Amino acid sequence: MRSRWTQLAMSVAAVALLAPGVSAQQSNTDESKRKIKVKTSPTYPELARRMNVSGKVKIEIIITPDGHVRSSRVIGGHPLLVQSCQDAVKEWKFVPAPEETTQVIEFDFHGGN
Repeated sequence: MRSRWTQLAMSVAAVALLAPGVSAQQSNTDESKRKIKVKTSPTYPELARRMNVSGKVKIEIIITPDGHVRSSRVIGGHPLLVQSCQDAVKEWKFVPAPEETTQVIEFDFHGGN
């Protein structure tokens, strides 16, 4: 039996390049992946850009059956970057599904210039 972390690591897939300097990856805690209908890109916070802060932010989201994000929880990331990511995923809309699902979204911020 695979550990939950092994399954999570194996299910990580690139989603899209969101904005200059920011990309996102999506992974699930279960085997079925919810497709994204509407995606809002996080902004690269100006202070983080000026300080040349880069790195990854992981956000766990709970998606309602109708495709709205019910809640989000920061798993990890630089404090200057996490709020922008949480604000963005709250606007995302997913394809409806029979039940609530949980997914992990990873954002990657590259350099401030």
